[in-house]
Amino acid sequence: MNLFGGTISNLENGLRYSATKQKTIAQNIANVDTPNYKAKDVSFAKMLKDAQTETMSAFRTDQRHYEFKQPEATSGVYSYTNLRYRQNGNGVDMDAEQAKLAENNIYYNALIDRTSGKLTSLKNVIKGGQ
Repeated sequence: MNLFGGTISNLENGLRYSATKQKTIAQNIANVDTPNYKAKDVSFAKMLKDAQTETMSAFRTDQRHYEFKQPEATSGVYSYTNLRYRQNGNGVDMDAEQAKLAENNIYYNALIDRTSGKLTSLKNVIKGGQ
């Protein structure tokens, strides 16, 4: 029995992706002047696939209990190996990283807003519509 129809789980996966992307973009920006540093990015498709396949087994006393899931923190992250923007071999385009940062911020805020709305709806149902 899936209590919430998978919505909370999907929102959680989206938030995990957004947090990983935020860390990756921050790492790229921090290394903008590092020689031979190659920019990194996150693949949502790979992260979602890894999250669906990786489960940690645990003893469940009832089949309605949730399974433990423990996805890797670096799942879905890859490097652009042949990319160079500078003479020193650095592969970070600061303008592109700032655009990705703004886009990810909008995505994250939308997910947080949707999660908040979903939890507010559940709270109203639990209270009996009061």
